[in-house]
Amino acid sequence: MPYDRNADLPRSVRDSLPKDAQTIYRKAFNNAWAQYRQRDKRRAGSSREETAHRVAWAAVKGAYEKRGDRWVKAGA
Repeated sequence: MPYDRNADLPRSVRDSLPKDAQTIYRKAFNNAWAQYRQRDKRRAGSSREETAHRVAWAAVKGAYEKRGDRWVKAGA
């Protein structure tokens, strides 16, 4: 289920990530949702949604880092 807007993201994502990181998450999730449509492209036993969430978090972690309980741009 792709997300049209950041406001559609899960509450846990919206509550923990800054707006720009939410956009990264949403775009990565939507791309992964399309890319991993076929079961044979995912890890054994992983659902399409689980895979898309993992990809989205990896994308966020590539641009942001967690300091304490806040996510900040990497290198900032």
